Amino acid sequence: MLFIEYPKCTTCKKAKKWLDEHNVTYVDRHIKDDNPTCDELKKWIQSSGMQIKKFFNTSGVLYRELQLKDKILEMTDEEMINLLASDGMLVKRPLIIDGDTVLVGFKEKEWEEAILK
Repeated sequence: MLFIEYPKCTTCKKAKKWLDEHNVTYVDRHIKDDNPTCDELKKWIQSSGMQIKKFFNTSGVLYRELQLKDKILEMTDEEMINLLASDGMLVKRPLIIDGDTVLVGFKEKEWEEAILK
């Protein structure tokens, strides 16, 4: 299981604590130091069944600075994936990837159902 986080993010800290409390084994990856690639993002988006825009960190500083709220509505899927791959701070986190299971953000109930099954 891959756990992608930004260590200063409070939601990531909560998620990591939850994983540790439930004795879940994972590989930790710092999203800023090791940004997801276009190929990874394509695979994860497809596996998740979610829209690409759900992978954007809409509360992030960079998202607001680039004024992406309206811009992504006019972007192609390829353009959005390339943009996400350009900077890890644009990607919503934490991310859990375990085979075909892809979780974006930390929702405890969702994680319990997907991880502790």
